Amino acid sequence: MPVSSKMFAGLLLVIPLASCGDNSGNSKIAAQPVHPVQVFTVEKQSLVREINAVGTVRYRRETPLGFTTAGKVALVRFEEGDFVKRGALLAALDTTNVGADMSVATAERDRVRAEFDRVRALYADGWVTKARFESAEAAVKGAEARVQQAGFARNTAQLYAPSSGVVLMRNVQAGQIIAAGTPVLILGAADEGFVFRVPIVDRDASKLRVGMAADISIESAGEGPLTATITEIDGRANMATGAFTVQFSLPNRPVLRSGQIGTAAIKLPASDIGDQVQISASALFGVRTGEGLVYVVGPKNRVETRNVTIERVTDNYVLVSGGLRVGDRIVTSGLEKLRIGSMVRVLNRKR
Repeated sequence: MPVSSKMFAGLLLVIPLASCGDNSGNSKIAAQPVHPVQVFTVEKQSLVREINAVGTVRYRRETPLGFTTAGKVALVRFEEGDFVKRGALLAALDTTNVGADMSVATAERDRVRAEFDRVRALYADGWVTKARFESAEAAVKGAEARVQQAGFARNTAQLYAPSSGVVLMRNVQAGQIIAAGTPVLILGAADEGFVFRVPIVDRDASKLRVGMAADISIESAGEGPLTATITEIDGRANMATGAFTVQFSLPNRPVLRSGQIGTAAIKLPASDIGDQVQISASALFGVRTGEGLVYVVGPKNRVETRNVTIERVTDNYVLVSGGLRVGDRIVTSGLEKLRIGSMVRVLNRKR
């Protein structure tokens, strides 16, 4: 065989071998990559939702105190922040006016009593009518009532502490002319302890019940979270904000002060939130108004997408509903390179 023919035959043998090698390389290139991801497994406890709301510490009883009559303030003995004992004199009115009123009322009572005694004697002898007698008797009762009224005004011209506590606010100064009922001081009753009051929107307040526990964090108190329970829930929402005020009882702590700001964390059981699931915000993609997508790892470690409804977003989590069930594995990290049907390798399972 000529040399050229031998070379041509050799080339024919080499070409199939080369083509076989190329097919092997193409199959390796065509193999689908496996993406490492982290997942979150939806469990029963994942359905526990936490409500966080900002509120303030208050004394359980914060009572405005004032005088029952108008007058000139003679003295105010305490400043804001002072501690007072039960029965201590807090403030007093100038008693010149109320003393004069008492004298006038007493004199008028004595006059009508004397007049009544004369009329009664004449009525007994038949010299005056029964109507005249009854009129004199009514005048005596009216005069005695005015004496009692003047005496009440005189006795309440001094303001005494109804309980031991702290003066939270002082509204008047000595020499000031005030109207009846004007709050002079606001007293926080120390014997009744402290509460934490927080406004909560209606959709959350409807899920709360008296007796539910909460953790109250008060940064200025310098302690860890305080365990508290709900004692009151307003029966009507605030007209301006639409929120309901929820009150928690606080344990007695010397570091507590009325007006401190804190945060209440209330956990709701699954039975109170239906099919809502609390997940990490990093699991969401394709987000638009009120909804988004998540990747769920299937039984063969291939991912599929699920559409979920976004119920609530906070700094720590996203509350979603619809499309998820207990046992679903949601991709929370490494989802940037994923597509529907991508194969994944689970690094760990966040619960």
